[in-house]
Amino acid sequence: RDLKKHHQLISILSVTKRTLANVVKPSLTRTSFILLGASGDLANHEIYPSLWYLYRDNRLPNNTKIFGYARRKRTINDLRKSVEPYVTVNPREKKLYDEFWSLNAYISGSGTEDADYETIRKAIDEFEDGAEGNRLFYLAIPPTVFMNATSQIKRVAMAKTGWTRIVVEKPFGHDSESANKLNQHLRKLFTEDQIYRNDHFLNYEMVQNIFSLRFANRLLAPAWNKENIAAVAIDLKENVNIEGHGASFDKTNFIRDVMQNHLLQMMSLIAMERPKSKNPDDVRDAKVQFLKSVRKIVIDDVVLGQYVANPDSKDPRARVGYRDESSVPDDSITASFALTVLRVDSKRWRNVPFILRAGKAMNLNQTQIIIQFKDVEAGMFDNQPKRNELILTVKGIEGLQAKMTSKVPGYSSELEEINLDFKYAEEHKGFRIPLAFEKSIFYVFQGAQSKFVRFEEIKEAWRIFTPVLREIEGKKIRPLAYKFGSTGPIEAEEMEKRNNFLRD
Repeated sequence: RDLKKHHQLISILSVTKRTLANVVKPSLTRTSFILLGASGDLANHEIYPSLWYLYRDNRLPNNTKIFGYARRKRTINDLRKSVEPYVTVNPREKKLYDEFWSLNAYISGSGTEDADYETIRKAIDEFEDGAEGNRLFYLAIPPTVFMNATSQIKRVAMAKTGWTRIVVEKPFGHDSESANKLNQHLRKLFTEDQIYRNDHFLNYEMVQNIFSLRFANRLLAPAWNKENIAAVAIDLKENVNIEGHGASFDKTNFIRDVMQNHLLQMMSLIAMERPKSKNPDDVRDAKVQFLKSVRKIVIDDVVLGQYVANPDSKDPRARVGYRDESSVPDDSITASFALTVLRVDSKRWRNVPFILRAGKAMNLNQTQIIIQFKDVEAGMFDNQPKRNELILTVKGIEGLQAKMTSKVPGYSSELEEINLDFKYAEEHKGFRIPLAFEKSIFYVFQGAQSKFVRFEEIKEAWRIFTPVLREIEGKKIRPLAYKFGSTGPIEAEEMEKRNNFLRD
């Protein structure tokens, strides 16, 4: 079949469906999407582009209006200009894009929080005009103001007749104590089905595919255990620096920023036992049960790094090291790279190391999950086969790669490594894979709780990471230097080797 024509037809049908829905069977319910932090980077880079694509593809509820709120004085025109570098609009869609922005409103802060939320509430009431109304509040704001914002929502802005849903962005707390405090606060205000703790990595295509790969393929099941797997590495690389956000980044480190949430969530999907069903609660129960078997991290299983300038690089960004940034203290010991080894006490995974590794200013912009299998028995072949690997590329060129061993063609019995390679872009030409945030927003509208994180998962994550974070900060452990554009500190590779993970 011609996939390109197929998706063009779907696009035409979506527009037709939109027209018929409004003309033939208009919906009385009105839905408000309220974006708190509408002038920030997350809003510009991810949320507004996602809303546009959902609107274009007819995936927003009928009669939706988007309210942006931030303290900064801006107009809709200002907002549109900030977002445009991050969206794709072809010439045929210009009218539809203008129509999308006509659904948007922007509310500037007055400096008085009570008054601001009264203004938000009045704007939503005016839009609903007495009709049934659903309200989705997206908190794209610093975690330090989560509690104030949610208290204000509860005070004046809850839906009168429809549903209210609250999306809380990571990081969910700073450690075990703060996460528990935030959770208790939210549960006093809202029911669990109203709270959506977003980890957008759960909505990357390949992460969502982990469930299918594991449980829909008989081929993998017998090998998915300590008898066959040597080590698992989850590797997040960013080839950018802190991009002018030194002041905020320096208050945390990469363990808090991506490991205890994004990377640990991927690890739990890779390693959890088969759930009873695809029911959201069964899947999340399986993840929690696995996380409970993961030991707390010890400092001997951690490598920290901080990037420095690389004068040999052609990349102009490489001329500036982490501590050279104007917004970073000269004596900063914040890690821009971290490797941790996690150990699991379970029948399936005992003695299999799970290596989480993440860094900024690296050689690639890519996230991969690498399952490395044990060596085959030596002596049967003229040369020792390389280890088999199954590689899931989550971010970058999304796809799946299997590294296997085959005989060299001809008279030789020598072995060579072969790659079985699947790439979404090649197999599904003409199909645009939705953004992770796009899916997150869509699932909130649908009320699909399974695509979000339950607090029990967050609680276990902080149990695993809080002790070592306190030790790092209490002892003021200085990170090792690595050059911008490299693969990180050499000590990280040495740690991997000691834990039976071998890189090419």
